[in-house]
Amino acid sequence: MESRTDNFRQAVQDFHQARQRAAFEEILARMTGKSNQLLSYEEVAQKLKLQARAERGIQTIPVKAIVGSVGRYTDFTRTFLPRQAVDEDRWARVKASLDDNPTGWPPIEVYKVGEVYFVLDGNHRVSIARQEGWETIEARVIEVKTNVPLTPDVSPDDLIVKAEYADFLDETQLHTLRPEADLSVSIPGQYDKLREYIQVHRYYMGIDFQRDISYEEALTHWYDTEYLPLVNIIRERGLLRWFPGRTETDLYLWLSEHRAALQEELGWQLRPDVVADVIVQEQAGGSLDKTGAWRQARLIDRYTEHLFQDILVPISGEVEGWRALQQAILVAQREGAKLNGLHIVPDEKQAASPKAQQVKEKFLAMCQEANIQGALAIEVGEPAKKILERAILTDLVMLKIVYPPGSGLSGLASPLRAIISRSPRPVLALPTGATNLDRAILAFDGSAKSKEALFVAAYLAEQWKTALVVYTGEGTHAAETQKIAREYLELHEIQAKYVLAKASPETLQRIATEHQANLILMGGYGSAILKEVTLGSWVNYMLREQSAPVLICR
Repeated sequence: MESRTDNFRQAVQDFHQARQRAAFEEILARMTGKSNQLLSYEEVAQKLKLQARAERGIQTIPVKAIVGSVGRYTDFTRTFLPRQAVDEDRWARVKASLDDNPTGWPPIEVYKVGEVYFVLDGNHRVSIARQEGWETIEARVIEVKTNVPLTPDVSPDDLIVKAEYADFLDETQLHTLRPEADLSVSIPGQYDKLREYIQVHRYYMGIDFQRDISYEEALTHWYDTEYLPLVNIIRERGLLRWFPGRTETDLYLWLSEHRAALQEELGWQLRPDVVADVIVQEQAGGSLDKTGAWRQARLIDRYTEHLFQDILVPISGEVEGWRALQQAILVAQREGAKLNGLHIVPDEKQAASPKAQQVKEKFLAMCQEANIQGALAIEVGEPAKKILERAILTDLVMLKIVYPPGSGLSGLASPLRAIISRSPRPVLALPTGATNLDRAILAFDGSAKSKEALFVAAYLAEQWKTALVVYTGEGTHAAETQKIAREYLELHEIQAKYVLAKASPETLQRIATEHQANLILMGGYGSAILKEVTLGSWVNYMLREQSAPVLICR
């Protein structure tokens, strides 16, 4: 008898300590703005339209997954600390009964909704189990079916969003049409945006298919062809790691809005994946600029799609710029690509001038005449900076060589060098008029950048049937180096000629002339600036001396 009295006294002390912790949690919740309330089962059932129930028997459930109560959600904090002083006797008796009875308590009763539980009977037992540090507890489980996922981190504020999701699913029946779909969001009001996207998709489907489209057909077609491909890009790029607390659908909406804003600003049609690349570039601090990033991102495309689907062509409005466009049109016709023109002027006055509009009209006329999809943006700024800013939205940058980099220190200040050295996409530098690009020389030295050029060379040889000569400069490991290129090309069943000769840009120039090459492929600038200044740069030499286009990869 005395032992039971001692257990009860200790339980009363434990209750007061628990009440103190509850008071501290209340203060902390007010300071942080983060709710510490249990969820009301009745509110959840109403908002999420819970109906069907099924007995699941006695199970061992995780204590931390118990997030609410059927009738006593105001009596305890989110961690089941007691809020009411009047609970002292009941709480202490339950606690003492645990100490008095080594076999433990009978199972509590709970509703299971998604991954969380609501206490139907046994709130005090759960409270004590939490304070005792129990990981699990025995419970008689009644599962309530829901189409809306609930996880243990759900808060009262989340119920607004969950209720909107329940309404969306009830309206669209997406959960029956695409059972694997999870369109959870973290911000209220997002489902109205999704409804709008679906209606717009339905409208354009009607135009494309020349018939009435049912809502159900539009919904599934939107999910399969618009939503899911962009979500797959979000997963492949790992974008969620930069946006904690957000969902895939949150990012789908944000990327779609960002894409629409860029398209309105530039007048270009942009693929979803290139807009995702912009986000990666911004968040990862230039990870897409690293050598090999472009090739790695396009390994699959190289076999299933055209490599250059969108081409950036800066247009000055002078004769040289139109020559670059002529070459770009030839490439676009081979690739089925879109041409994104960029006319850069120093101020807003010139951007709105008749001359700028004339440039735009001529660009569109040349594209239309060649049956190429094209659009030209007029932007204000410094040319090299603007070209680099927009390069990531495309697959290839095509530039007319007007002022090639000089030798020595002067070459470092060249705007063309700045573009080539920093562009996240390959640059095709154009010295003269348009050519067919059907006879190519690959300068291969085994470096990472020359492997990028090898990747493009293999694509052109395989898809364009471009005749290919691989040149490697003589040196200690020249044969082994050229073997890398040979094995790669043979793997792709590409026949090429191989030349080992003196390692110098003059030799490369001579070999190009001997083979009547109309395209040079090579890696970009190396990291040894001092060597470039004192001994000269192969890239700069070819830009100055070569009459054929030079495709430079980094």
